[in-house]
Amino acid sequence: MPAAKKRKKKKDDAPASSRGLEARKLASTDPPAAVKSLADRIEKDGGAVIGTYRDPLGGNWQVLAALPLDRVEPTPYQRDLSEAHVGKLAIAIDKLDRYLDPVIAVPADDGKYWSPNGYHRIGAMRNLGARSIVAIVVPEHEVAHRILALNTEKAHNLRERALEVIRLAEALAQMDDRPEKEFETEFEEPALLTLGLCYQINGRFSGGAFHSILKRIDKFSSSKLPKALEARRERAAKVMELNDAVNAAIAALKSRGMESPYLRAFVVARINPIRFQRKSVPDFDETIDKMIASAKKFDATKIKADQVARTGGPPSEEGS
Repeated sequence: MPAAKKRKKKKDDAPASSRGLEARKLASTDPPAAVKSLADRIEKDGGAVIGTYRDPLGGNWQVLAALPLDRVEPTPYQRDLSEAHVGKLAIAIDKLDRYLDPVIAVPADDGKYWSPNGYHRIGAMRNLGARSIVAIVVPEHEVAHRILALNTEKAHNLRERALEVIRLAEALAQMDDRPEKEFETEFEEPALLTLGLCYQINGRFSGGAFHSILKRIDKFSSSKLPKALEARRERAAKVMELNDAVNAAIAALKSRGMESPYLRAFVVARINPIRFQRKSVPDFDETIDKMIASAKKFDATKIKADQVARTGGPPSEEGS
């Protein structure tokens, strides 16, 4: 067996321990005026500043603080609260009798502090009757828009991710008319915007069946965000039309006695015109139009049960 090739070291490869600030520099020097102002606000709002410091990687200033729990709210774009997860967190925190995981908080205009990543921990602390919570308070308001990147306390499913992204987009469209493509960091992928609109139409929409296709054909728009959202609503309407046609094909298969959890994946795979196109970048409207036409012509009488069984793969994560 030939020896494995050694990876060539690039000139810009940094040693593992060379990035960011040294530990002693995190709390050194005088914080800037914006951070001092934030610290003053926290004290006036009934909180307590534990310390100001710079984060170890980017060197950005932030405040470690105790905040009154009634002043801390989730950002208005976030997924719905899972009461089951809140209950588990409350039990774990109560058993330990310690709160060890600060939330991220950003000052809001209404005297509150928005948390883009602590919804369930906030809920757990409220269930336990806590009066305050420890938070890392960040001066930059735009951090509140990084919901997906910051949320690590409970894994998002596709529906939750898509709904959070579209809620954020709709809120930003009211105050920021930059081109949609300039929000790539906040939205992560264009397919989530389209899927989010679909989930708003039907909460049981089977987005997982179409996600891989939309990731290939959906792109961020150069239009200003409000106008881009109008175009996305038209795209979402087309995807919902496709979903209805796929549901009809599934119903036809079920009428012939087929009850596999892979029926949706099977139908979508059969009508997918870009399944074997690996290098090209297909057009959104052209692809969806072809899929709708194929789904409407789907002939269940020509399908055998063993064909569905060979499809395999995970069943749809959402209902129809």
